[in-house]
Amino acid sequence: MTAFLDSLAHTWPPFVLVVGLLLIGHAAAREGVFAWIGERCALVRGPDVVVFVMVMVLSALVCATLNLDTAVVFMTPVAIETARRRGSDVVLFAYTSAMMANAASTLLLGSNLTNLLVASPEGISGSSLTRALALPWVASITVTVVIALAWRGRYLGRGDIQTPEERLTLRWSPGVFGVLGAIVAVVGVPQPALVVLLLGLIVEVVDSIRRHTSPEWRQLWAVANPVLLGPLFGLAVGVGWLGRVWSAPGHWLDHASLVHTVVATALGSVLLNNLPAASLIAGHHVAHPLAAIIGLDLGPNLFVTGALSSLLWWRVATAHGVRPTLGRLTILGVVTGVVTLATATALLR
Repeated sequence: MTAFLDSLAHTWPPFVLVVGLLLIGHAAAREGVFAWIGERCALVRGPDVVVFVMVMVLSALVCATLNLDTAVVFMTPVAIETARRRGSDVVLFAYTSAMMANAASTLLLGSNLTNLLVASPEGISGSSLTRALALPWVASITVTVVIALAWRGRYLGRGDIQTPEERLTLRWSPGVFGVLGAIVAVVGVPQPALVVLLLGLIVEVVDSIRRHTSPEWRQLWAVANPVLLGPLFGLAVGVGWLGRVWSAPGHWLDHASLVHTVVATALGSVLLNNLPAASLIAGHHVAHPLAAIIGLDLGPNLFVTGALSSLLWWRVATAHGVRPTLGRLTILGVVTGVVTLATATALLR
């Protein structure tokens, strides 16, 4: 029973955080927050490739400093709106946002919950992790951008844009306060999940009152999407419990080489999702914990099942008018995943 409760305690925060972020993102999108930011990015002078790189670097910084789920919910719509308003390639901007969320999640302990699950039992501090993974992080985001440009860079234009006659205006609204509040909570609160969830509910209710309507609970239920998150949460708790009562995976990783650790954790993230995979080895000594973090963070790009952020990206992209295809995402993901894993591993050595 203790193992189950321990697994439950480590598993619920990211899921609750994601629900809160989805609610805030829903309100912010309805109020035009992301469209406004996208328009400002689209008005940057220069060829489309410069704007594309700028948006992706911004996404990487948001992912590193806040976390990858926040980056997916807030930056994917910005990337899509930027591409649309420049008449550029929406597919390139949208799909690279999915790749970047995982590729940029290795820098800080808080960038990805898997970092905390692996590093904490090993006594790895935030500063030591950042020093060790700074170069692999820079290489990963650089490789991600280069691969994306090689894939669809030919569809980018020269940036011959016209300033719109009427620019969008951004007013202080519940969605704006929600986005700012979520950023403050993620950065400043040690356990921000419940704070962000409460903030998301307040934002939705206040926005409904402001529009003189009652909260659309069915729509909010669809936004939270418990049909998707519920089974994944159950799997994560179950695998986390298994990892606490079954020592074989931890024992094997205690004797595995650096490369074997990266490969095993990357495949584990695809087969189980990276959160359950991290829970499976949490609490056990790992010979190469930084290699495990690389595998758990970069491996999810190999397939959509690899991380909650990938499933979250699919929902956010669809909500903003993009129709993701599994084949296209997988092809880009496999190439990006393999090359970034190899590059980061080589630099870690």
